[in-house]
Amino acid sequence: MCECGVCERIELIRQGKNPYFVRELETGYVVLGDYQRFPGYTLFLCKEHATELHFLEPEFRNKFLQEMACVAEAVYHAFEPDKLNYELLGTGNAVHMHWHIFPRRKGDTPKAGPVWKLDRTEMYNEKYRPTEKELAAMKEKLNFEFDRMGV
Repeated sequence: MCECGVCERIELIRQGKNPYFVRELETGYVVLGDYQRFPGYTLFLCKEHATELHFLEPEFRNKFLQEMACVAEAVYHAFEPDKLNYELLGTGNAVHMHWHIFPRRKGDTPKAGPVWKLDRTEMYNEKYRPTEKELAAMKEKLNFEFDRMGV
């Protein structure tokens, strides 16, 4: 049994039980972040349980990176930020590759810098957990952009 948080989320998607799921692509799953401290925060979960890009077969890797760029473009058009931040991290329990795509706006943090400089109590404050209605509206915006792009 895999004890990977990303694999667990993917399994919930496959079971139709992940409310944050937006769209399945060839190499991964698009999901909205559980907390929306940065409105439009989206993740792209790799279908392969791999820890490094170079562990992926070259054809799959190239498609994965191409699709990540498409996800970022959809996020950009759907949520109209000033800038996007992209992160492919991997420490602790979440070594399964997944992209974090953060829409950033001027003044969205007290001091300029990476989102992770915010205190965890701020990043994961319940007031940033989207309601069912807010989640539906964000998914609709993203799916509109994917459809527009032919993804």
